[in-house]
Amino acid sequence: MPYQYESYDVVVVGAGHAGCEAALACARLSFHTLLFTISVDSIALMPCNPNIGGTSKGHLVREIDALGGEMGKNIDKTYIQSKMLNLSKGPAVHSLRAQADKQDYSREMRRVLENTPNLIIKQGEVSEVLTQDGRVSGVRTSSDAVYPCRAVILCTGTYLNARCIYGDVSNATGPNGLAAATHLTDSLKKLGIEMYRFKTGTPARIDKRSIDFSRMEEQKGDEKAVPFSFTTSPDSMTKPQVSCWLTYTNEATHEIIRENLDRSPLFSGDIKGTGPRYCPSIEDKVVKFPDKDRHQVFIEPEGNYTNEMYISGMSSSLPEDVQYRMYRSVAGLENAQIVRNAYAIEYDCINPMQLKPSLEFKQIEGLFAGGQFNGSSGYEEAAAQGLMAGINAARKLSGKEPVILDRSEAYIGVLIDDLVTKETHEPYRMMTSRAEYRLLLRQDNADLRLTEKGYEIGLISEERYQKLLRKKEQIEEELVRLGRVMLGTGPEVQKVLADLSSVPLASSASLAELLRRPELNYVSLKPLDPERKELPSDVIEQVEINIRYEGYIKRQMHQVEQFRKMERKRIPDSIDYDEVPSLRIEARQKLKQIRPESVGQASRISGVSPADLSVLLVYLEQHRQRGNGGLL
Repeated sequence: MPYQYESYDVVVVGAGHAGCEAALACARLSFHTLLFTISVDSIALMPCNPNIGGTSKGHLVREIDALGGEMGKNIDKTYIQSKMLNLSKGPAVHSLRAQADKQDYSREMRRVLENTPNLIIKQGEVSEVLTQDGRVSGVRTSSDAVYPCRAVILCTGTYLNARCIYGDVSNATGPNGLAAATHLTDSLKKLGIEMYRFKTGTPARIDKRSIDFSRMEEQKGDEKAVPFSFTTSPDSMTKPQVSCWLTYTNEATHEIIRENLDRSPLFSGDIKGTGPRYCPSIEDKVVKFPDKDRHQVFIEPEGNYTNEMYISGMSSSLPEDVQYRMYRSVAGLENAQIVRNAYAIEYDCINPMQLKPSLEFKQIEGLFAGGQFNGSSGYEEAAAQGLMAGINAARKLSGKEPVILDRSEAYIGVLIDDLVTKETHEPYRMMTSRAEYRLLLRQDNADLRLTEKGYEIGLISEERYQKLLRKKEQIEEELVRLGRVMLGTGPEVQKVLADLSSVPLASSASLAELLRRPELNYVSLKPLDPERKELPSDVIEQVEINIRYEGYIKRQMHQVEQFRKMERKRIPDSIDYDEVPSLRIEARQKLKQIRPESVGQASRISGVSPADLSVLLVYLEQHRQRGNGGLL
């Protein structure tokens, strides 16, 4: 008979980026939390790319921080290069990206976890989720120990029945040769959970001493590093930054790949899992884009204290001998020595449409999920889901309503809504194009959008909240002041404008009107505004953006109000879609499967047409008028 250990409020399975955020959220909200990991040495492991952030992903990290999560703080402490991407475009798509020292990142996150009250770390493999009367009652480990609990959060990453493959080599391991979790999938299937088989991959790591950097283009970090966390002082970010390097594949590289496609498990059929569309292997690129004579390859350091360099853009599952030939055909890598071979990894994950927007399973009360286990890809997507799963597990245990971020509030809202509403047949990746209201969901205003919510949840301190309120007040005051300060057409004004290569004024104008001119900015207008107060740079940034994009912002806010009208039209869980007349068969099937919580969510389901929505709205209104349960 298994030994029953002490009871916990929450058990988190997996200590990757999702599991760390989930466990910290629960523990910080005063719930007794047990965090299981296959290896304590793999906490917050970065088994693939050595960076945090990037296009759209930087938005997620800022939002995690605004809500009280840890990822932004951790990368600020452990970065080795920082760069703001897309600066040639508008602020909606500016995205911060930082290279991490992988070992420092993992070590620092582990230090935070180990010193968080209410949080216990346990090395071991969870083999079974225990339930009683349709709700979670505990977990069982592979050593047959039982840990009773009231909620479980599954954040298993790429470890479930994992298999690493290159050429004819197939190892039943998780990433970086760590042990795979081989028992839990069967337990989940017995609970009626639908599982998928997905695949991702990673490139080789190459010894820095064998690389000829003189044949590559140096990619330096920004002169002034910008922090991810709103709590990090920019002054503390000053440190020497390491460089990345850019090179390219060539026709010789592509020919080597084409000649050996029959030896690639990706094309031989040995790999069954579905891979990520937006992060393809080099074999995929060569096959799918035959007209391209070269592909970018970024050489990125894995840390300050290692010679391993990550070959970004050349993930592969080709045999080892082919990998050597392929990499050595690239300029600067002619003498490359491979430290770790590239490989593909297959793993089990779930169909995320089985989840509520709170990330709780629909059919099992108290069972939550986050990260790549939910069919997503990327550290940032994982951390965002882990944070929300942790918050909502804690709120469930407190008897509170879940926190659901909608698509107009956060990239996190877009991410989770896409996962639980739309069919995901491949690893999901966040992109700015997925966010309809991206001008409002900028990375620079994540604190203004979400920190008050984080305060209400209980993850933001009173001090930080008061700083936010002061920032909002300063922004509003300055926007009003700039609209009121009028400038005439006198010679002093015209001279300043001429010195700034700006058109002279034909009539009086406000400072706000002048700020809309692309060649002018808040700092350059100081000679015309001698009585202005000194303001923090983040306040100035918000003032400039709000003035420059005022018309676009107002238009998008109107679109958001229309969107929210549909989100407010709730659909009761008790609705029987078989009783809704004139619904098409496909729509009926999809609505029964997903059981959307609002008409807005129903409108985003693939297979539900505008005509189906009209039928549903009529049905709901008829029942509301009859007073049948107050459906709306």
